[in-house]
Amino acid sequence: MAALVDAAGPYRLRAVACRSPFRHLTQAIVSQQISGRAAAAILGRFVALFGMDIADKEFPTPESILATDDSTLRSAGFSASKVAAVRDLAAKTLAGIVPDSATLQLLPDRQIIERLTVVRGIGAWTVQMMLMFQLGREDVLPINDYGVRNGFRIAYRRRALPTPGELQNYGERWAPYRSAAAWYLWRAVDLQKAGDASLKGLPAAPRDGGARRRPRQGARTR
Repeated sequence: MAALVDAAGPYRLRAVACRSPFRHLTQAIVSQQISGRAAAAILGRFVALFGMDIADKEFPTPESILATDDSTLRSAGFSASKVAAVRDLAAKTLAGIVPDSATLQLLPDRQIIERLTVVRGIGAWTVQMMLMFQLGREDVLPINDYGVRNGFRIAYRRRALPTPGELQNYGERWAPYRSAAAWYLWRAVDLQKAGDASLKGLPAAPRDGGARRRPRQGARTR
């Protein structure tokens, strides 16, 4: 990892606070499996249903969404599954399962993941991205993220992607700064795409696939 840090330069991940968990997760649901341009267009039409503009600080409330019929929401470009997901998000926000911003800031990462992934359409990866990029949490390692896994393969000169379990085990040594490790692994992918020659100096992967081993008695440890 030290060699990758040297190749990629200073850590530059800076969290941008979300205005509300409900708004952020609604946008995440809308953006799933479509391009950024298509998601922006749908979000613009969605907020326009409620007399708002996407640039406004205001956003449709959970109550207003639950009071809107499915056909109206579909007219903005929502699929049936996304309508169901946004309705479930609205209901769970009103029930207090999805907390407000102030409450969210006080919760530990694991509890945030547990609470938000009960919402239809919200998986662990979506919440982990929120933890890193909106809440600025420092110890998040999205082990199922393809870019992170591919970055590990590149950085440690492996032939195949690590399994999520292998990455989880290896990543223990990066705690409590696993968000920074993930950021650097993403940079490894960027550097390879750019043909950066500095990647040639990165170390080979450990034979155990990244899992920790108990050192032999008398063996030196790093």
